[in-house]
Parts: sequence; C-alpha cells; structure tokens
Amino acid sequence: MKNRNWMRAAVLAASVCVAMPVMAQEKTGNKEGFALKPGTVRIVLMRPVIDVGAQSTGGMFEPNADWTTQAREYLTSALGEAQSKLGNVVVEYSDQSTGDGPMVTQYSHLFNAVADSVIEYQFFPGNRLPTKKHGKSFDWGMGDGLARLTSLSGADYALFITTHDEYGSTGRKMLQIVGMLGGVGVTSGVHQGYAGLVDLKTGELVWLNADRQMGGDVRTAEGAQKRVSQLLEGFPGRPVKVAAAGN
Repeated sequence: MKNRNWMRAAVLAASVCVAMPVMAQEKTGNKEGFALKPGTVRIVLMRPVIDVGAQSTGGMFEPNADWTTQAREYLTSALGEAQSKLGNVVVEYSDQSTGDGPMVTQYSHLFNAVADSVIEYQFFPGNRLPTKKHGKSFDWGMGDGLARLTSLSGADYALFITTHDEYGSTGRKMLQIVGMLGGVGVTSGVHQGYAGLVDLKTGELVWLNADRQMGGDVRTAEGAQKRVSQLLEGFPGRPVKVAAAGN
C-alpha cells in the first residue's frame, strides 16, 4: 500500500513538473545581413563530433563506444542524404594527406566552445552581453586560421556538426523521481546538438542552430534522421519548397 501511494505521488510530481513553463530561449542566429543564394558556394562538411553514453546516478557522463559507433553510422548516413538538399555544393571533409587533421580537430572543439557561448550569452536574452543587446546583433567568430588550412582550399564555408547525448541510467531516473518528491529539479538525460556555418575567408560564424534539448534517438536510423533534420532546420541557402499545384 505504501509503495502504491509513493508511486502515485511520484506520478503527480512528474505531471506538475511537465506543466511548468520553460524559459524562452532562441535556437537560431544569423549574422546580420547574411544571405546565401542556392548554387553559389562550395561548403565543406567537417567531420561531425559525436559523443554518446549514459548519465550516471551522480550526473557524470559515461561514454559508450557501441552507442557512439551506432550513432556515427546512422548520423553519417542521414547527413549524406541531407547534403543534396542544402541548395549548394556540399562535400565531406578530407585532409587529403595534408596533415591538417589535428588542427581541424582543435577547430571542432573551438566551434563547440563558441556555440556554447552563443547559447549562454545571446540565445538567452536575459544573459545577453552588452554588445549583443541589439536584437539583430550576431557577431561571433573562430578566427581566420581556417582559411590557411590546405585541406579547405577552394571552399567558401565550413559546416560544423556536433551532437552530445547522455541517456539517463536507471539510478539517475530514480533520483529524478526522488528529487521531484522533494521539490528539487533533477534532469535525466542530456541531448544537445549544434550546427554552424563558418565563412572561411573571415572566420565569422554566419549561421548557428543550437539546442540543448534536441530530439531523436541517435542510436537508431529513424532517430538520427530526426536529429539531422533538427540540426539543419533553417539552413541558409536551402531551396524553398514550392507547394504542388492544387494544394
């Protein structure tokens, strides 16, 4: 009887938490005045950064090699299908035996840091820096070092993709329920993704789509397709879909 009452209380607490309003947050930003016409540029799709694992009871990330391998396979396939629909020539990155690989990895980490900063200090209006107060101000960059990489010669833009997923363990989910009963918010699972377009001539971040609450289980083909669709939502230069006649 006591267990049944405890479960009822847990369900009630969960329903209350779901009903609570979520703080408004922007998810997409463009450099002011930036426009990309279909069929005018060459874009390099950088090697996606993909991390998948479990979230321990204490909230620590525990990498899972099998899940990461599955996610990489499915996401790579989904990105391959999406490339032809982005309105411009999109090619996968290759270091072409230039030895640029380690430097490109560093730039991928730099992109993640910049994306985190954009989310924290621009996409949350309440945290917006004084220089970002203007609603259309989107002035972020990664420096001009990318333009000097031989492996990116001939390209106009670099498209960076990052996904990070932590699936809540049983212990973490139980802790979440206990937290609800005590009025303490405990998250179970982390699912975030960033997609950004960088101008290789200037190093400026001209477009970013970033969300710390993305959908799609990247360990499945269907979930990976959903994640890629969310990551590339609003991609500049994508042809506008024209409704069929009579619709």
